Amino acid sequence: MTAPELWWILSAVSVAFLLLDWPHAPIETTMHVGFLLIAAAMGPVGAVTYVLTVREPLPGTHAKYIALQWKQVVGSTFHCVAGDSVGIVGAAVALYFIPAIRTSLVLNLTVEYVSGFLVGWLIFQSLFMKDMADGSYLKAVRQMFLPEWLSMNGVMAGMIAVMVPWMRLDPLAAIPSRPIFWFMMSMALIAGAIVAYPLNWWLVAAKLKHGIMTTASGPEHPMPGSAGTRSNKREGSMGQIPHHMAQSGPKHTDLRIATIVPVAFWSLGLLGAAVALAFW
Repeated sequence: MTAPELWWILSAVSVAFLLLDWPHAPIETTMHVGFLLIAAAMGPVGAVTYVLTVREPLPGTHAKYIALQWKQVVGSTFHCVAGDSVGIVGAAVALYFIPAIRTSLVLNLTVEYVSGFLVGWLIFQSLFMKDMADGSYLKAVRQMFLPEWLSMNGVMAGMIAVMVPWMRLDPLAAIPSRPIFWFMMSMALIAGAIVAYPLNWWLVAAKLKHGIMTTASGPEHPMPGSAGTRSNKREGSMGQIPHHMAQSGPKHTDLRIATIVPVAFWSLGLLGAAVALAFW
């Protein structure tokens, strides 16, 4: 059995585990779907991270369990990677069947970047999270453009650093019908999540993105970052929203441009460095 084939089996087991374990993670459906995609893409890495970050260890402990900053950032990062991966991998598969584009690696990567960004921004960040923007999709689109773009740069930087050298060493890795293609994509997505994690730390700390939100309720489930429990009229599809996010969702209008610009250059620098090293 080859390493890619073993990884496929472990990924299938990871997805099955998350499906069976669904009741033990009282998070909104969007995040459940995100973690399922992560388990499919990252195999046991996704499953282990799920257990360490969102699976309730004991009844009544979920809100406290997910409250740590690093876990909130994992949720933010994985939500981004899940959406981006659909666009990136989907584009990579589709482009293989278009010979005119397939011959250009640079064009392939550009299309994959745009596709990943659009799926992540317009669907996973804006459509699925519009309750964070008072139920307005257009408002969510405006609010989530910058966070998604910053995070996407990190994801793509990590992926390019893995995919380009790999495909140069093994051309079979560019063929979707080969197991090595999916193994490479899995490793690339893991690298993308690692690179995007520090960017998402800043985004969560700056309240531009949310972390993990619990759907558990009751006195034994105080809200992360609050002294007790509270009701929220938007509770349900989105679960309980942390107090600092509950007013009107992520905002960046109150942040000084001097803070955002360096982070934007940071994300672009990561992407540029990955491209330069990959094509060196």
